[in-house]
Amino acid sequence: MNGLIGKKVGMTSIFDTAGKNIACTVVEAGPCVVTQVKSEGSDGYSALQIGWGERKEKNVSKQLMGHFEKASTGAKRKVIEFRDFDAVEKSLGDTITVDEVFDEGDIISVVGTSKGKGFQGVVKRHGFKGVNDATHGQHNRQRAPGSIGAASYPAKVMKGMRMAGRMGGERVKVPNLEVLKVYPEKNLIVIKGAIPGHKGAIVILEK
Repeated sequence: MNGLIGKKVGMTSIFDTAGKNIACTVVEAGPCVVTQVKSEGSDGYSALQIGWGERKEKNVSKQLMGHFEKASTGAKRKVIEFRDFDAVEKSLGDTITVDEVFDEGDIISVVGTSKGKGFQGVVKRHGFKGVNDATHGQHNRQRAPGSIGAASYPAKVMKGMRMAGRMGGERVKVPNLEVLKVYPEKNLIVIKGAIPGHKGAIVILEK
């Protein structure tokens, strides 16, 4: 699997050849540094570990800092491992840019952490309709969940019941997104549609 680490810049829109306005997301992908090369002989599988972003050395453990120094690079903000990375032949300390991995028209997946929305009710969290047409004496029940239990048996609320609770802040993977544009001189990639995370959030692009 090939991929890169990047930062979500924000959303915009572009026009296609037919004049249709397409919503898209701009991601600053890379450049990433190879921090470790794993092989079948030494590690039991082949993989490429890459690092992205800058980080203060005082916030990194000595062991991890020594790991980065082997690759002749500074402390990295995010480190991700990609198995069977076959886009380009790279060795320890090499740099991977966005145009080496992605091309216009590629179909990719994006992994990120969704926006945290705090404690939400069932209408927002699970899409309940609520009591829109309040009849039969309904009062202040427009966004209530309704009955959640059974009878004396099983005499409990079953696990997985859709109820109010904390929403968002979870790892989300969105597959089958199309790469519309690649700007290697600015390390930017334009992806069709929306991806998880807030502006400035770290995302993982997988091909």
